[in-house]
Amino acid sequence: MVGDRQGLGRQGGLSHIPCPDERAHASEDPGPRDDVPRYKMKMDAATETQTRTGWQHDLYDLLRRHDITQFAYVPDAGHSILIDRSIADPGVHSIPLTTEEEGVALIAGADLGGARAVLLMQSSGVGNCINMLSLIKGARFPFLTLVSMRGDFGEGNPWQFPMGQATQPVLEAMGVICVRIEQPQDVISAASAALTMAFKSGQAVAVLLSQRLIGAKPF
Repeated sequence: MVGDRQGLGRQGGLSHIPCPDERAHASEDPGPRDDVPRYKMKMDAATETQTRTGWQHDLYDLLRRHDITQFAYVPDAGHSILIDRSIADPGVHSIPLTTEEEGVALIAGADLGGARAVLLMQSSGVGNCINMLSLIKGARFPFLTLVSMRGDFGEGNPWQFPMGQATQPVLEAMGVICVRIEQPQDVISAASAALTMAFKSGQAVAVLLSQRLIGAKPF
């Protein structure tokens, strides 16, 4: 990780070595700084809500009990626990993608090979999958995706709203059943229903993990 270089000045091309007096003053608590963005000192109230992560571990265990052995993902903080656990799990294949639509094809291939897969993505990546979902609909492959939502409750980035608000209507237009989860206590029952619909009824199902559940972001 690149270290914080703030305060390491340059004079004449050489690193500046602080004198003892400078070090003494530097060690004192400077107090609040006016040049620090306000959101760094105090997060918006919506983002201060502490989100329990226990449900994410329970969700991973549920997926494994239902024989999910392939986890396809585009790196995303909302899925970090699921991704990290899949990487550490010797019983699964954890597959990073360059674009979300690759995960749609991977799920189809897993089914052809007698395995079960899940696609982990953010709502902003759903738009990349729309054309490829024709494969799922046309060939009637079972399909399961977990979508970490942006552009809804407490969202601080205006660029996330267009796709975030369009995620469910667009998926439903492609024949994907959407199951939305707002509270931690609903995760296991909703995810269990999605697994049943996907792998026993052969449906395409998206589980939408709302920002009320995973926590809103100010960026």
